[in-house]
Amino acid sequence: MKLLLTALNAKYIHSALALHCLKAYAKELQEHIFIEEYTINHQQDFILQQIYEKAPDVVCFSCYIWNIRQITDIVENLKKILPNVLVILGGPEVSYDAVDTLENISADIVIRGEGEATFYELAKAMVCKNLVLENIAGITYRKYGKIYENPDRAPICLDDLPFVYDSMEGFEHRIVYYETQRGCPYSCQYCLSSIEKGVRFLSAKRVERDLQFFLDNNVPQVKFVDRTFNANPSHARHIWRYLIEHDNGVTNFHMEITADILDEASLDLLKKARKGLFQFEIGVQSTNVSTIKAIQRNISFEKLQSVVKKIKQYGNIHQHLDLIAGLPHEDYTSFANSFNDVYALEPEQLQLGFLKLLKGSGLRRDAKKYGIVYREQAAYEVLYTNVLSYGEICRLKQIEHMVEIYYNSQKALHSIAYAIKCFQTPFAFYEALAENWVLKNHHMLQHNKMELYTIFYDFVSQTSCTTKHQQILKDILKFDIFLNDNVKTLPQWLFETKEQKQKKWEYFHNRPLLAQKAPPLAEVSAKQLSKSCYIGFFDYDVYGWAKERKMTKKKTVILFDYEKKDSVTGNYSYYLLS
Repeated sequence: MKLLLTALNAKYIHSALALHCLKAYAKELQEHIFIEEYTINHQQDFILQQIYEKAPDVVCFSCYIWNIRQITDIVENLKKILPNVLVILGGPEVSYDAVDTLENISADIVIRGEGEATFYELAKAMVCKNLVLENIAGITYRKYGKIYENPDRAPICLDDLPFVYDSMEGFEHRIVYYETQRGCPYSCQYCLSSIEKGVRFLSAKRVERDLQFFLDNNVPQVKFVDRTFNANPSHARHIWRYLIEHDNGVTNFHMEITADILDEASLDLLKKARKGLFQFEIGVQSTNVSTIKAIQRNISFEKLQSVVKKIKQYGNIHQHLDLIAGLPHEDYTSFANSFNDVYALEPEQLQLGFLKLLKGSGLRRDAKKYGIVYREQAAYEVLYTNVLSYGEICRLKQIEHMVEIYYNSQKALHSIAYAIKCFQTPFAFYEALAENWVLKNHHMLQHNKMELYTIFYDFVSQTSCTTKHQQILKDILKFDIFLNDNVKTLPQWLFETKEQKQKKWEYFHNRPLLAQKAPPLAEVSAKQLSKSCYIGFFDYDVYGWAKERKMTKKKTVILFDYEKKDSVTGNYSYYLLS
């Protein structure tokens, strides 16, 4: 008996944690179970051929909104080329309407909810050739042309689940996922977790043992899939404390947290963390009080503001804040206000998402109530609402694109901070930038890094900014360019004089100055410095602007070190020489 577990991940760097959980739980059946991971970018013919050549008896697909359409097509054709193969589906995209799934997809069985124990029972019965579908809880299945639904399976004790990683082989250059809890205490109506009742946790000792494996193997990044990592404050603090005390200086841990429930004890602990040890994703979604009430988000934005600002002052944790467009009562003006509220917190990343009406979610049930019209096919994204038109959604998507290119990439962060002064609000700046992007047909082409900077400079030059502002912005843009890339060729509007090029060598040879201003580079040869560093000359104090948002006219020389990056911002290190 050969059982193939497979998934179509959104990107190559992702890994399918669910598949490895299923295989690990069925421990005595390992010789029968195989895992193959593909991506949604693979050709369907390639995936079909790969599965066909492995000649499995059973194929199990892990189904999500990003892969269900491809999986549907693959299953239809798989049943034609391997008519005797048994097809099992699992995952959130098929769990909440399993009967409808089997009516529309030629699969045989749907595993509902968490699948470890259910898959194990199925697999063991198939290997032992005594499968009786009626006896297995947690499945919906097809038999003799009819569809049957068995009772739900009781939740499993998390400590009964084995650790899925026995080595890091096969996970090189991939994000490693890990969970310490299942369920969520909140009832956010756009999220499937609101359906689950209660939260279950791994024991503290078990978590320590698992985390130590990642630390011992110097895994670059571990992403917790816990819905609300700090749902239990003492659980979260225990993990944070353990990771701070056992830090290997390499691994970064990404967690989704609710910021407004972070207490002073947690904040005092987080202040001690190595720079780059933690990365937080924080869902704000909206600052409109009516919207928050409608989606049952129940957070205090005032408390969230305070916490995010404190963590920002620590300077050691990358913060990623989320907004969702298309929520109830949130029109274009309201979303602009939410954007400005969150932007003022200066997160390292600001994610503009668009509402997806997930199967089983409260908002999908109440879509008519709020006038939400959405795509019928996955990922069920909002098209318009009773207060937000399709045209406005399109404008917000262009704004989201600008935020990704110029803000979230960190490539023009300091330039944007200055350019925004010429606009009433941050949202107005990105709105104008997006309109200009479309007007000039920049959305029709791919652009390299320098072209993106030139487009930005041309846009700013056309605004109401004064000539003085334009000269300052040119200097800050040059600073941003050097801060993000080891530049070989500058655009024409940022030319360097022969005198400046000669002065670089003088600085590279000035050992006393380097020892004073850039101690880590004092012993590096001038020749090596010329390869791994860059020296920029500025008419304005861009160093002061970057550090304190203060701008004065003052000749400034800055050395950029391309051998070392900031672990929070991703920018290269730099030193003020004069």
